[in-house]
Amino acid sequence: MDVYLSESHQELRGRIREFALAEIAPVARELDETSTFPWDNVRKMADLGLFGVNVPKEYGGLGLDYLSYILVIEELARVDASHAITVSAHSTLGSSPILNFGTEEQKRRYLPLLATGRVLGGFGLTEPGAGSDSAGTRTTATRVNGGYRLRGSKIFITHAGVGEVFVVTAVTDPTAGARGITSFIVTKETTDRAEAERVGVGHAPELEPFTPGVRAGKKEDKMGWRASDTRELILDDAEVPAENRLGAEGEGFINFMRTLDSGRIGIGALALGLAQGAFDAVLSVAASGDPRFRDSQGAQFCLADLATEIAAARHLVYHAAWLREQGKPYGHAAAMAKLYASELSVRAASAAIQLLGAEGLLDEHPVERILRDAKICEIGEGTSEIQRLVIARHLLREVGAS
Repeated sequence: MDVYLSESHQELRGRIREFALAEIAPVARELDETSTFPWDNVRKMADLGLFGVNVPKEYGGLGLDYLSYILVIEELARVDASHAITVSAHSTLGSSPILNFGTEEQKRRYLPLLATGRVLGGFGLTEPGAGSDSAGTRTTATRVNGGYRLRGSKIFITHAGVGEVFVVTAVTDPTAGARGITSFIVTKETTDRAEAERVGVGHAPELEPFTPGVRAGKKEDKMGWRASDTRELILDDAEVPAENRLGAEGEGFINFMRTLDSGRIGIGALALGLAQGAFDAVLSVAASGDPRFRDSQGAQFCLADLATEIAAARHLVYHAAWLREQGKPYGHAAAMAKLYASELSVRAASAAIQLLGAEGLLDEHPVERILRDAKICEIGEGTSEIQRLVIARHLLREVGAS
């Protein structure tokens, strides 16, 4: 992968790997079992600058390139997906819309808080009737004196409880279809105020008063990513000032589609890390001289196939990140990376369990957790079916068939 990675990339990857093994690996199992948000490690990741890897330094970030960010997500996910999605959802979905589409005033107000990890951010798009059909948004934004009144709810929102800054979508013109959707920045107080104050990140008093009418629903009890905070984000006649509109009216749909393109590379990196983590777990057993691998050609073939597929996934993910960094079209490459890496993560975790036998079903190895975590990668930020549609439509456009 030297064609993609500079010496500084290699050094960054080494630092994140060391951090993940030292700080995350010892607690990942317990946090998963208890579905506990990792506040202590959130503080440590904030201290490392991981919540603003590719945010410019002028806004409080590290100012690194997009591939650096992808490496961070991959290395965190190699040890634990919940920590990786905490950084990924915050960065790609919470911060990047403000960075890419916000006014200078909005960037100055919110990005330093987000990039330094002072507060956590999120993205409110999915609704009960608008998942894969993201143009089917039902949340409304009605003009009132000095701003808008938002009414509706968003579901399966990462950081809806613990976070304080969100970008949400709402319909401002019901007659315009997708062109009638607009984005807004809203705020709310973290539901974990005591924990945030204990660790020193997660709450920013300077955001007060928070947006009236914005609140979190109950925490979801998920199959995977269990240490990540996922809830409903409720907009109950939320009063949003005009200066918190993100972009012009009607630009919300195209802007969140651009956001999701980037997000798919991030989920691809997360899935790649999971696949590598499953492979590492099996390879460590094989390295001990276990006869299941030493004497079995079938097991050796499986290892060879996994190594090849992980290498292919890494090329797809890094290439998509490279295209984005170079300012080239990357939507189709992002969809390919996300599709292949997410489905590979499930195959790799399942194969790891099969190779380890009954032992793989126990929490002695992380592979059973990896399998549960991997399945979400086939759904979040566009299902596998949606990725296939994106790829196919791109191919058809290339040959003039659409």
